[in-house]
Amino acid sequence: MKRFRGELNLAAPFPMERAARRRPGIGAPAWGGYPVAMSAPQPLGPSLRQRIERHLADFERRTIPLEGRLHAAVGLTLLADEEGRPSFVLTRRAAGLRRHAGQWALPGGRIDPGETAAQAALRELEEEVGLALAPSAVLGGLDDYATRSGFVITPVVVWAEGAGPLQPNPAEVAAAYRVPLSELEEPGVPELRRIPESERPVISIPLCGAHIHAPTAAILFQLREVALWGRPTRVAHYEQPVFAWR
Repeated sequence: MKRFRGELNLAAPFPMERAARRRPGIGAPAWGGYPVAMSAPQPLGPSLRQRIERHLADFERRTIPLEGRLHAAVGLTLLADEEGRPSFVLTRRAAGLRRHAGQWALPGGRIDPGETAAQAALRELEEEVGLALAPSAVLGGLDDYATRSGFVITPVVVWAEGAGPLQPNPAEVAAAYRVPLSELEEPGVPELRRIPESERPVISIPLCGAHIHAPTAAILFQLREVALWGRPTRVAHYEQPVFAWR
């Protein structure tokens, strides 16, 4: 199967090719005993927005103390792809960046002094992929996730229905994609595996012809569980692969 090369198209919809599927890794069921819903999310529109807002409002978000780590925010940005399917924005970081160059990520970055996580997520969305959204676009937040490289990430769920095309900033973003939410419902999502360096299971999700790892994979899994399905699933215990520890 042809491997999709994201660097070739700076604002492409999700490729039609399916990512290669591997058998789920070792570990307990990632959904904590809940049955996995395999139906696709409902169409983008007021009903879906209201459902997500209700689920986020009912969810007791957990924070993590910084304890010397840097605070960052990412935007889980919901919008339609070219076929009108409910999707989220996923990026490939530019090769010239000092940290995590070339890795898959959600739009985001450090929270500046005086900013809230929501304000930082909206600012980074405009800076990285050219989406200028009002504060009313923020639907809520998910659990903080502490990275091995010294950050505490606060995920912010943002509604971007009717937003214009993605315009990646080449200084920060090599490619930006609109990935259908239905990809998070595929069999084997998420995948868990064990590594000798940690007792925690490494989480990944096959997307865009690659395997997306934590923190992005953990945050996307919680987006599915909490925002789409209203399940109080926690993800802070999921591990990153060793290459992301620096």
